Amino acid sequence: MFGPLLGSIAVLLFLATVIARVPMRWWWIRSFEFPRVQIATLALFPLLLALVLPISTSWRIFTICVALLTVALQLRHILPWTPLWAKDVNDADESEAAPGITLMIANVLTPNRQADTLIDMIKARQPDVILTLESDEWWQSQLDPHLDREWPYSVKIPLDNLYGMHLYSRLPMEDTKVNWLIQDDIPSITTYLVLEDGSRIRFYAVHPRPPAPSESKRSLWRDGELLLVGKTIHKKPYPTLVAGDLNDVAWSRTTRAFCRISGMLDPRRGRGMFSSFHAHYPPLRWPLDHIFVTQEFTLLSMQRLSAFGSDHFPILVSLRYRPSRADEHDTPSADSEERQEARQTIEKAKSTTQPRE
Repeated sequence: MFGPLLGSIAVLLFLATVIARVPMRWWWIRSFEFPRVQIATLALFPLLLALVLPISTSWRIFTICVALLTVALQLRHILPWTPLWAKDVNDADESEAAPGITLMIANVLTPNRQADTLIDMIKARQPDVILTLESDEWWQSQLDPHLDREWPYSVKIPLDNLYGMHLYSRLPMEDTKVNWLIQDDIPSITTYLVLEDGSRIRFYAVHPRPPAPSESKRSLWRDGELLLVGKTIHKKPYPTLVAGDLNDVAWSRTTRAFCRISGMLDPRRGRGMFSSFHAHYPPLRWPLDHIFVTQEFTLLSMQRLSAFGSDHFPILVSLRYRPSRADEHDTPSADSEERQEARQTIEKAKSTTQPRE
């Protein structure tokens, strides 16, 4: 009795692992890229039970082998985002004087009304730059009185479609643009931040639409937006930060392709997952809120902050701008085939209208 049951569970978890490798953009396929930690953990249960329960030798061997294969395949994706892996972005030297930037990313969840908790967190942490996502007119009315004086440079895009964003900065901003890259209701921001020594760094704020039954049945438009930003960064090399809720996990095929296309580095790699979603359900957490950097930056600290009523935790990142250490990093790169595939994805995303659900 227990043998077929444990074997069936092991097979189902293995199939969930394999489905994530299918190169199709339907939301239900791409969703299997998210819970890799959860699937790997679940696969340990039939493995352990097969060792202790009275089942036949054939079922025991079958269950253990399938479960081990599932765990191994998942660990292949998970391990780079643990301290067991080499760091993508080198540690900053705290003793060296170098211009820096501290950034807070907070997806506020539009109907959330705990603005005071977030404001208190901002005042306590004193980031140089604050990026809020899903922020509408109500959130702007709460944030402006507390932030406009200390963070006088801003870009405000209040929307009630869950894709509003607000950027507050105490660093001067230049050549600021609001872009609608792929879809006319999904904004992004491009600006240049001026550091204390006069250096300029390029900054992108993004929040593409996720592949989900209530949002988009395919990941085409999310993938196209991320790859378009990556392609632009590659074509116009410059010290750059990309931040936002990517609605994608760090280990997905799209996010990894974005890093190779753009040549950007992920500060999470070699340090931890810093899972920012879902704040209310600990067993269902994965990293959705990201910051990527070019090779001119080193990392002083990265933290996941406390919950404030949103379904996302805020992420706080402190960086140092050290162009002299750029050659210490191994910059990822894409081959010609991957760049061609990215161009095709971008063109298809631009030319295909998303059906309104």
